[in-house]
Amino acid sequence: MKQARKVIPIKPEPGADLSPQVRAAVSSAVEAHRHRPGNLLEVLHAVQDALGHVPPATIVLIAHLLNLSRAEVHGVLSFYHWYRSEAPGRHVLHLCRAEACQAVGAVHLEAHAKQTLGVDFHGTTADGAVTLQPVYCLGNCALGPALMIDDTLCGRVTPQRFDQLIGDLRA
Repeated sequence: MKQARKVIPIKPEPGADLSPQVRAAVSSAVEAHRHRPGNLLEVLHAVQDALGHVPPATIVLIAHLLNLSRAEVHGVLSFYHWYRSEAPGRHVLHLCRAEACQAVGAVHLEAHAKQTLGVDFHGTTADGAVTLQPVYCLGNCALGPALMIDDTLCGRVTPQRFDQLIGDLRA
């Protein structure tokens, strides 16, 4: 009687399930920062800059290329609010929620922003134009309430100015 051979499955290469574009973005980010101590934050920033977010599926590849555990990469990715795991809208609006801005009307502006956009924090408008993100200080305390649209910092934002800024984005 012949004994059946055990078939040992071959583990796929980490990141083999990713698109070539995503693999290239991760590989490029790791190569750019490989020799720097504490490079994980820089790698995650570079991946997000390239892709608009850090897809959860990239965690395995990032961990493999940096010789870290998946838990280490996931822990950093989920701890810092700046990183996104889902693709954002065409524009990302960071609304300051720090005390200095709250003291000059940020709470009212937050309510207006959520109502106007029809989303809560971390949500994207139905037309895909704007993702609303909370941030806990933009360093613009003297000009609060403050927000940042993409890389543009705006101070002394009233609900009326907010509406104008959003109108300009959608135009």
